[in-house]
Amino acid sequence: MTRTSSAPAVTRISSALLRSPVAALLAVLLAASGVLLGAGGAQAAGYRYWSFWEGDGKSWAYATQGPSLVRPDDGTVQGFRFAVSEDSADADRPRHAPDFGAICADTPAKGGAKRVALVIDPGTAEDAPAGEKPPALRTACAQVAPDASSAEALASVAKPLRYDSSAMICAISGYPKTGCGEQVSGDGSKKDGSGKDGSGKPSAPEASSAPSADDGDSGGGPSAGLLLGIGAVLLLGVAAVFQARRRR
Repeated sequence: MTRTSSAPAVTRISSALLRSPVAALLAVLLAASGVLLGAGGAQAAGYRYWSFWEGDGKSWAYATQGPSLVRPDDGTVQGFRFAVSEDSADADRPRHAPDFGAICADTPAKGGAKRVALVIDPGTAEDAPAGEKPPALRTACAQVAPDASSAEALASVAKPLRYDSSAMICAISGYPKTGCGEQVSGDGSKKDGSGKDGSGKPSAPEASSAPSADDGDSGGGPSAGLLLGIGAVLLLGVAAVFQARRRR
């Protein structure tokens, strides 16, 4: 017994539906909406800010608390990286190994104080605000009081610091001159060599120094103009459907 395929029947039904003006119009509307939504999704948004990292001697992990809350132990390595990223999982690591021995080699231990190795990475020219040039990456060994926070350790070697009203670091050693966690539109793609240290993508703990994406204009969804465009297309489609029905 020979089995026949149902594909020709399906093709005939689809062709008949497409010959219907209403069905054809709906197909066009669906395609147009898909294109418009795709265009909106391509405009991924990121934020330009200083991220805060903790080192374990071999790799970096995104800090789960802000530098004003962390009170590091003697021998700790911490990093600060300026870059554009969407969130903590997308953030670029400091481009220097978290090696306490190398960074604090010339700073002997002293009673009544602790040493905190710091990597301060201002990032690349591509991440810099318009008209500004990032200074060179540098390391420093902060020798501070035993109860000092990470922010205090940073302030001891990298003034001037600039903060916003929520205690987020806006500038280290005066860089950048203006701005603080501002939203930056882009294509959402990551650059090669953007701070990866060979251990893969950073983990995604709760972001501590990253700006909130829920600021009233997150950029993660379609823009107002895009939604208006989709609404206009759908309105024209509805009008065409009513017109097609009246002609019957």
